[in-house]
Amino acid sequence: MLKKNARHLSVKEICLFAVLGALMFVSKIVMEALPNIHLLGMLTVTYTIVFRKKALIPIYTYVLLNGLFAGFNAWWVPYLYIWTILWGATMLLPKNMPKAVACVVYPVICALHGLFFGVLYAPVQALMFGFTFEQTLAWISTGFTFDIIHTVGNFTVGLLIYPVSEALKRLTKNI
Repeated sequence: MLKKNARHLSVKEICLFAVLGALMFVSKIVMEALPNIHLLGMLTVTYTIVFRKKALIPIYTYVLLNGLFAGFNAWWVPYLYIWTILWGATMLLPKNMPKAVACVVYPVICALHGLFFGVLYAPVQALMFGFTFEQTLAWISTGFTFDIIHTVGNFTVGLLIYPVSEALKRLTKNI
């Protein structure tokens, strides 16, 4: 685990967080053929478990890379907060959950983020495109099938959170 002063990043941390953010971006590109199935939720929760507040660095590295490569457009704006909500939900969880509990709670948190992705995305869409409340609800309901796919995908890859976070803790212990 990174034990340096929370206000300062070491060169090793900067490099590590750049690589972890790039890993998020590359994983998204590699899995784009599958609708709403990706490693982003799993990686967000994993980074948060391991790095706590500093997990925002690779998360926002990913968000920035996504905008740079795909364009800073209307779809990108919710990314400024949507991953932070998953980070925040993970930060609220107890740090030292028993393994049996963690192996269930982490995938469930990840799955819930997938389920509510459209709802979390909707306020910005409504503001940017001038949707009424009814139009916003219609927009959410239209994407609900994809949110269900997102939920199942996030839960499935969320099963990797505990083992990957334990491995990442061991790998970064001396950084």
